[in-house]
Amino acid sequence: MAWFLNHYECYRCNRRWSDEWSCMCDDECPYCEARDNTPVRSNDLTTLVERRGAEFVVLRSPETAEDDPDYFEVARFETEKQAKDFFAGT
Repeated sequence: MAWFLNHYECYRCNRRWSDEWSCMCDDECPYCEARDNTPVRSNDLTTLVERRGAEFVVLRSPETAEDDPDYFEVARFETEKQAKDFFAGT
């Protein structure tokens, strides 16, 4: 399942917030409770590269993820470039 960090700006009170979801969905404003705020932009977090000690780990959110990304390790690399190159090919 895809995983996204959605960024919102409320149409009623103009406050901003971010929230993670399994889709680019509308959200309720946590400040004034205005409904159906559409994301102004979203970051795809389905696959990530994370540094762990001296290695760079490629993580992916599985198709079964529902309420959280539930990342699993796909591969490990010695350099960030290797991990990002692998990530770009997935």
